[in-house]
Amino acid sequence: MQLFCSSLLTPPFSQSDFVLLLIPALLLLGLVLQWRHPKHKRLPPGSMGWPYIGETLRLYTENPNSFFSSRQKRYGNIFKTHVLGCPCVMITSPEAARMVLVSRAHLFKPTYPRSKERMIGPEAIFFHQGAYHASLKKLVQAALLPCAIKGSVSEIEQIVLRLLPTWENSSINTLQEMKRFAFDVAMISAFGNNRDFEMEGIKHLYQCLEKGYNSMPLDLPGTPFHKAMKARKLLNETLRGLIAKRRKSDGEESGGLLRVLLGKDQNKPNLQLSDSQIADNIIGVIFAAHDTTASILTWLIKYLHDNADLLEAVTREQEGIRHKLFAENRGLTWDDTRHMPLTSRVIQETLRTASILSFTFREAVEDVEFEGYFIPKGWKVLPLFRSIHHCADFFPHPEKFDPSRFEVPPKPNTFMPFGNGVHSCPGNELAKLEMLILLHHLTIAYRWHVTGDEDGIQYGPFPVPKQGLPITVVPRSKIVS
Repeated sequence: MQLFCSSLLTPPFSQSDFVLLLIPALLLLGLVLQWRHPKHKRLPPGSMGWPYIGETLRLYTENPNSFFSSRQKRYGNIFKTHVLGCPCVMITSPEAARMVLVSRAHLFKPTYPRSKERMIGPEAIFFHQGAYHASLKKLVQAALLPCAIKGSVSEIEQIVLRLLPTWENSSINTLQEMKRFAFDVAMISAFGNNRDFEMEGIKHLYQCLEKGYNSMPLDLPGTPFHKAMKARKLLNETLRGLIAKRRKSDGEESGGLLRVLLGKDQNKPNLQLSDSQIADNIIGVIFAAHDTTASILTWLIKYLHDNADLLEAVTREQEGIRHKLFAENRGLTWDDTRHMPLTSRVIQETLRTASILSFTFREAVEDVEFEGYFIPKGWKVLPLFRSIHHCADFFPHPEKFDPSRFEVPPKPNTFMPFGNGVHSCPGNELAKLEMLILLHHLTIAYRWHVTGDEDGIQYGPFPVPKQGLPITVVPRSKIVS
């Protein structure tokens, strides 16, 4: 999983946490350990920064994308650095990204901070490779492929129809509202449309867990991480109770990914999983489907706001579909969402421009030679998706928001918003589906304007408009003559 899962890839602390706590920790660690590399081998060009600290401070005190692009201009498409206590090689070419993620993926394993593994659960799909990962991915894909999610269109549409009226004639924080929406969709994908009494408890505990997800991993009483781990324990107990209940059921009342993981769908692959394995993967899917999708939706709202002509063109496309639905007296279907070409291109361009998943982490499992350079075993390797998505060689005038560029398919390995290879995101169709359904109803019925004074980007942990894009939403009928 990639876009769907990129919240796992972010450092588990804020900038203020970092300044106060991480630097002293790294300095102490540095008294014992230093990065080493064979002097007779040719490493990629670059700077390893200060002793022990490397370039971590610079990464977290400047725009991370500026950090990457300045080094690319200076050193080329492959360069070394030292961040987060690890020697790293960063790569910015499509060919190198494909090598790491696809053609030689067996040489580079996914790697995550230990705190993320503890919080999500060690049996979750993200933390594995090989046979266990392959079997799990088949199950997850079985629950998230188009043939499986077609039946979710009406449920997602109902979530949208309940949500949008609460925005009417009021000011909202776009990011927070999109998190509400994405979370409700994630619950459907995980559990189906069944409203077990445990659902409210799961939602509450998840929210407690999320509050500590990007905190400094200090498991001490009173810290956000400690509170999150307590919530994680209770969430596991609640989930295992629900799993036990659904195991005993005849299968009719279970749905979503949980049904597949329980082996209750005879048309899907069957893998005997323990309650713990199922719980970890359910939590993982909810995490993966939440923050990233909400961040993309926030950028969609901003780009449509900033491009009035494009917003009107998208509205005309959606009105054409709406007229058909009215004539046939029905709601949206999967087939309707396949006939939204302009809206789909707007989503693609948002994925490219915003590049929520700026990079992904891999670790060399053995010494690797690439393009004349040596990558030592244990070094982190980061394909920089944002650098590829913003390269003028592949996307002319990359700073311009121009959905028409996707009228022609991009060159291979130049557009990877959902990653690539065996660890690519299996939930990409669900993510796009919920965006299309929301935009259908939003553009037809409402207009909005940004109320915040600040323009720019904040990282928390994903790049989003500052302050979460505060907007005021009004019915379109009030402003259309």
